[in-house]
Amino acid sequence: MTTMPWMPAGTVYGTLLNFQREHALWAPRMNDAPYKAAPQAPVLYIKTANTFTPSGQAIALPAGAAVQVAASLGLVMGGDGVVGAVLFNDVSVVHESYYRPAVKAHCLDGFLGVGAECVPLSRVGGMVGLAGLQIELHINGVHRQTAVLADLVRDPATLLAAVNGFMTLRPGDVLMLGTDCLPDGTRPLVHAGDTVEITAAGFAPTRHSFVKEAAA
Repeated sequence: MTTMPWMPAGTVYGTLLNFQREHALWAPRMNDAPYKAAPQAPVLYIKTANTFTPSGQAIALPAGAAVQVAASLGLVMGGDGVVGAVLFNDVSVVHESYYRPAVKAHCLDGFLGVGAECVPLSRVGGMVGLAGLQIELHINGVHRQTAVLADLVRDPATLLAAVNGFMTLRPGDVLMLGTDCLPDGTRPLVHAGDTVEITAAGFAPTRHSFVKEAAA
């Protein structure tokens, strides 16, 4: 019997500025207009259903766009809270704004690489275990980035509590913990022909290839 790949059953929310390095890089600009203060609550964006790409499938790159990838981990909601965690490859067009997340940059067709499985929290030591996880990102077999969840501004439990304070996460929804940047503030770029693999202890590898978008 063929096992169907795991896919989100609800809404997937991403979190911005939740890694200490990127938060520090943006801190000097947080007092600028229009907000003139650092965000007091988590800054969220949505990855719509058209973005979901199962592990092992290809993601099409639009012509002429600079596209970046980022490793993330998502908390999967159940009826009684978090039921598991999933690796994600959060793909986006390179953009400047973080206070006003750009739907066009984040939500192109196929622009969320979904992990191969939803891992029960018990396998990774619960929410405390997740907080110590390291996520590796390789492009064409070459290590490009390590996202260390100990470097989160809000750890998994704190982020979840903060989000639950102003909105309801329903069974099937996913809350991604955020993505880290490189030391220069950028994220790894991908091109047609590349393969990205994301790994973490206790999780099956998540792999996606990148191809040119078919001509209309």
